[in-house]
Amino acid sequence: MEQINILVVDDEKEIADLVEIYLVSDGYKVFKADNAQAGLSLLEQEEIHLVLLDIMMPGMDGLEMCRKIRETNNIPIIMLSAKSTDLDKILGLGTGADDYVVKPFNPLELTARVKSQLRRYTQLNPHSSTGQSAKNEISIRGLTVNKDNHKVVVFGEEIKLTPIEFDILYLLASNPGRVFSTDEIFEKVWNEKVYEANNTVMVHIRRLRGKMKEDTRQNKIITTVWGVGYKIEK
Repeated sequence: MEQINILVVDDEKEIADLVEIYLVSDGYKVFKADNAQAGLSLLEQEEIHLVLLDIMMPGMDGLEMCRKIRETNNIPIIMLSAKSTDLDKILGLGTGADDYVVKPFNPLELTARVKSQLRRYTQLNPHSSTGQSAKNEISIRGLTVNKDNHKVVVFGEEIKLTPIEFDILYLLASNPGRVFSTDEIFEKVWNEKVYEANNTVMVHIRRLRGKMKEDTRQNKIITTVWGVGYKIEK
């Protein structure tokens, strides 16, 4: 990826300006919007690779904007919020965000989170494939998951996943028959200490199943083991 463009949507000008200074110093191009509608317009006009999105904004809030972005776009979204409760984190991640940073934040921590999400995204969207990726390809129950080019095919149809969704699916597919609890999935995929993983993981699994059209099939690829977790059978 050549020039990386980041959209900052925050109605607090001082915070948006501070974030811009640090991101520009790391070589990113920054677009700013002080409300959700302006942010959505920029997303249509520019090639944006990551969004930093404040939750509390007048008019459309960040949660609703996140939902709208996810209707058509899988780019990484990092939520920014002055609220630090676990419920707020769950709501933020549950709407499709990939990460969550609490204000006031250390700008260096924020830029580290940005780099981490962009790494996931560039791995998920490589410019080209070497053609030597079969060794890292998993085929199971009508599902094909390729670790190298991050291509996912479900019963002959290619589906587009967010980095988080891909990592959850790859974790389950690469360990067929093993049941993963929501806490295990959260720790392995988010690489973060569990605060209250259940709802967050459930929302991502639900979205993943929707993209895989699981509701139209009798024999589902992802199996829920009630009271325990999730698995993909061999």
